[in-house]
Amino acid sequence: MDLTEAALVRWGRAIGAQASPPLWISLHGPLGAGKSVFARAVCEGAGVGGTLPSPGFTLLGVYRSPRSFPVVHADLYRIERPDELHGLGWRELEAADAVVLVEWADRAGGRQPPDRWDLTLEHVADPMLRRVRAVAVGSVRDLPAPA
Repeated sequence: MDLTEAALVRWGRAIGAQASPPLWISLHGPLGAGKSVFARAVCEGAGVGGTLPSPGFTLLGVYRSPRSFPVVHADLYRIERPDELHGLGWRELEAADAVVLVEWADRAGGRQPPDRWDLTLEHVADPMLRRVRAVAVGSVRDLPAPA
């Protein structure tokens, strides 16, 4: 499906508003495709307030939803090898009762939970649109449809 940035944000907020743990969303795509925009929108939809910086330098941001569950936003852009994830508490994160959003998820190698959503965002010829493909992996609840 092709979405404008505004539609991508609305969809992310709708997902966050309906989210309940465990929910793991792996985000794939090139720089500028909208991974951070989408992740911030999910956080906002889950009720996480304030400024949500990209965790590019810290790699991991953990926020508390007013609905009493953690929302984790990870950015693995600076990860060169999956074994670097150990220092982030990755094993604990996989087992956490949380909403987890992972940008550059391909850098985790095979170290992702078997039940997750894989979202791929890509540039298309129209610079106002992003192509988004959502694939359910394993046993997951449906995501709301984009509006």
